[in-house]
Amino acid sequence: MQAPLLWDIFCRVIDNHGDLGVCWRLARDLAARGHQARLWIDDATALTWMAPRWPAGLEVRDWPEGDVDVRPGDVVIEAFGCDLPAAFVARMARRQPAPRWINLEYLSAEDYVERSHGLASPQFSGPGAGLTKHFFYPGFTPRTGGLLREPGLLDRVAAFDGPAWLAAHGWAPRRGERVVSLFAYANPALPALLHALAEKPTLLLACPGPLQASVADRPGLRTVALPFLAQDDYDRLLWACDLNFARGEDSFVRAQWAGRPFVWQIYPQDDDAHHAKLEAFMARADLPDAWRSLWRGWNGLGGPPTLHGLADAAAHAPVWRQQLAAQADLLSQLQGFLGASR
Repeated sequence: MQAPLLWDIFCRVIDNHGDLGVCWRLARDLAARGHQARLWIDDATALTWMAPRWPAGLEVRDWPEGDVDVRPGDVVIEAFGCDLPAAFVARMARRQPAPRWINLEYLSAEDYVERSHGLASPQFSGPGAGLTKHFFYPGFTPRTGGLLREPGLLDRVAAFDGPAWLAAHGWAPRRGERVVSLFAYANPALPALLHALAEKPTLLLACPGPLQASVADRPGLRTVALPFLAQDDYDRLLWACDLNFARGEDSFVRAQWAGRPFVWQIYPQDDDAHHAKLEAFMARADLPDAWRSLWRGWNGLGGPPTLHGLADAAAHAPVWRQQLAAQADLLSQLQGFLGASR
């Protein structure tokens, strides 16, 4: 068993909560495995609802604007290229032994991930001169860093009583209703999606976000505006639903572990680079053709979204989850990488 280490994780909140969600899950998993974690973040306000309870061994600190009188940890995670504070990097360079410096990259199914995973970047100048940064890429194949998956997750999913959990929160479906969760960015395809959902009795549980105010009851469709949910309860929501609409990175990964059919709204980029990322994942996961059409429609790359192919997607989801679970989880791989790349 690896000796406990002190990990510094640096994260900036850009315009949504996905980066923080990933970093919090990583920090919490580290603490659960006996390590110490310091999460440095520029805006921690979302943690009040995302993570109301903090485990022992996890400390949250404000992003340092100047120098801070701390000894850097054994491992320093620069999440998503957030650019570490120069004064902290200088302290890393003076530390003996030098800390391991990891740039945790965004998740992608594109081919470059396998080529880039684990690459070293020696620092020849600047405050970190003499250090080496390694690039660690999450992914969906054995030649990547895998996905965050805390120990025992799939056992908890299997033992979960979704109807009871929904009923306890006052969100129980009526007889014959399917249950769908919606977590999304602004999307002009929403009216078409609501029309498609209403073709069969549906209870739509709408998470906070730009679409929540635009969702209302109609014949065939009941809606509930959900409050902000802690990460554990959001996971349970995914497990309880018959279909999930996810967005960004954190909910995208958690929807896959739920083993239920889901639709991903990828974070839109100005240069439309997200189009290739979307297609790469659909190909990597070998999504059913009709389900790919829905994904394209929901992401503005095709016609109006319809739910054709839902049955095929429901059969595909647990098979894909089993394939992912055959790969070691991200933190286990990261620990192995740190031991092998010295």
